[in-house]
Amino acid sequence: MNPDDIIEKIRVALPDAKVALKDLTGTKDHWEATIISKQLEGKSLLERQRMVYAALEQEMKGPIHALTMKVYTPEQVAGG
Repeated sequence: MNPDDIIEKIRVALPDAKVALKDLTGTKDHWEATIISKQLEGKSLLERQRMVYAALEQEMKGPIHALTMKVYTPEQVAGG
C-alpha cells in the first residue's frame, strides 16, 4: 500500500497529525507508524490505537497486514 494513502487516511481522522511511516519488510504491507496529534490528549494508549485503527479499518482487512504504532501528543514529544 502506498504510504501517502495511509498518511491521508490517518489525517482525515486526526487532521493535525504529524505522521511518519516506516515499511518494516519492504513489501508495503507491514508498517510502523509514529503519530503525533493534539487530538490524542486525554486518551489512553488503547483509545489512541483504536482511533488510528478506525481510520484504517478497510486497509487493515487486506492491504495492511501489520501495523505497529507509536502515538504521542505534542506535549509528550516536547518532553512535558
